Amino acid sequence: MESCPVPQKQILVVEDEPAIAENIAFAVGTENMVARCAGTAREAAAILAEASIDLVVLDVGLPDESGFDFCRRIRAHSGVPIIFLTARKEEVDRIVGLELGADDYMVKPFSPRELTARIRAILRRSNGPAHAGGNGGGTALFEVDPARKQIRYQGRALGLSRYEFRMLELMIRHPGQVFSRDQLMGHAWEEPEASFDRTVDTHIKTLRAKLREIDPASDCLQTRRGWGYCLKVDA
Repeated sequence: MESCPVPQKQILVVEDEPAIAENIAFAVGTENMVARCAGTAREAAAILAEASIDLVVLDVGLPDESGFDFCRRIRAHSGVPIIFLTARKEEVDRIVGLELGADDYMVKPFSPRELTARIRAILRRSNGPAHAGGNGGGTALFEVDPARKQIRYQGRALGLSRYEFRMLELMIRHPGQVFSRDQLMGHAWEEPEASFDRTVDTHIKTLRAKLREIDPASDCLQTRRGWGYCLKVDA
């Protein structure tokens, strides 16, 4: 019996500089992935609406809309992995990108080979084996869908980045258990040693904000000063 071919991953490249977009598309093609290119946020939104995209490479400086603003719009309804590209090197820009739900961040100029390696790593992690148990297990307010990499809170889907999903899923599986920053980074990141301490704090902040968009009184993500973070048992 012939095995079914594995569908190629669809990568949306949102970059208004044709030379950079072409280089990324070529590098992506050499990794047996398909690049869909858009020069504006408007074009990218149209592609996202009609195609099944596995990952977005998103330039911060688009001609019609800030990449940060476009990321906000994506995260309102989708947890598709996002890698930001930017010419700005300041740490504050990197933190802003992470707060908005980006999965990674690369500063121009960059190596296309390194970019494709990061794309592969993110896709491997996002398609990795799910934890046992199809529902939240620890609290009735959360529902975890491992296959779709989606978490629902009070019946409404949360638009989570891959790292946010991994961190929240871990705490849902073990309600009441306190996880240190190192434990959360080790669970969610491929190369936790390459991350910095504020990364976890930033993602916790955005997780709280997303929970409060659904329930303004939400306080289920707790800080244990000097120890780490946990999900309230009675959440």
